[in-house]
Amino acid sequence: MRIASWNINSVRARLDLVDRFLKDYQPDILCLQEIKVMTELFPRDFFTERGYDHMAIHGQKNHHGVATVSRVPLASEDITNWCDKGDARHVRIGVDVASDRIFLDNFYVPAGGDVADREVNDKFGHKLDFMDEMIEWSSKLKESTILVGDLNVAPLPSDVWSHKSLLKVVSHTPVETDKMQDMLSAHDWLDVMRHITPAPERLFSWWSYRARDWRASDRGRRLDHVWASPQLKNSVKDCRVIEDARGWEKPSDHAPVIADFDF
Repeated sequence: MRIASWNINSVRARLDLVDRFLKDYQPDILCLQEIKVMTELFPRDFFTERGYDHMAIHGQKNHHGVATVSRVPLASEDITNWCDKGDARHVRIGVDVASDRIFLDNFYVPAGGDVADREVNDKFGHKLDFMDEMIEWSSKLKESTILVGDLNVAPLPSDVWSHKSLLKVVSHTPVETDKMQDMLSAHDWLDVMRHITPAPERLFSWWSYRARDWRASDRGRRLDHVWASPQLKNSVKDCRVIEDARGWEKPSDHAPVIADFDF
């Protein structure tokens, strides 16, 4: 089973890129974040025409929103109202594989604004509270689960272009990276991307639009993640960032991540 995760930064504005990606990489399940569309306006026909008949959509006008589209039937669907804010930042599905049910959680964690101080920046406080709730959720998780999405934290020094330069920049501050480590430990999550590409090898999934030549400057960060419950470790076969997609015409600032599992 091939599972892909992509912060698409407006799905309707980038359907041509989604079409290219689906043709070139043939994921069984595609998890999108920041779809920027209400649930009822999601382009369902586009995906149905391409064989993705099964969908779990949690949309929101103008910003946020997640969607999981699948070629395999969904056994269940659920969402969680994180931080009790009503934001569309999560959708969970279940997929039956042989005699087992695997759960797939698609997340879009708050970016956190520009100032790494919750006393002056409510957005940063929201992000930290969101992560705290994910830590608690992870600690109680019993089911075999795959977690994907834009978690908006680059946890390791080799997950950013300059560890020293970004220590005070939201997404790589110690309070964020410490909370991410607590989240990983709470369920003994397997960081699938780093399982396949161990640190300290460079591994990025996001490059700012501000760079004149994103590839030449390569000031990237690994904000997108794939995690798996420890019992699924032996099912992981491959995981990679499709960096070339960042160079497609009118791209998202995130590149898609693909993970291959053999259940």
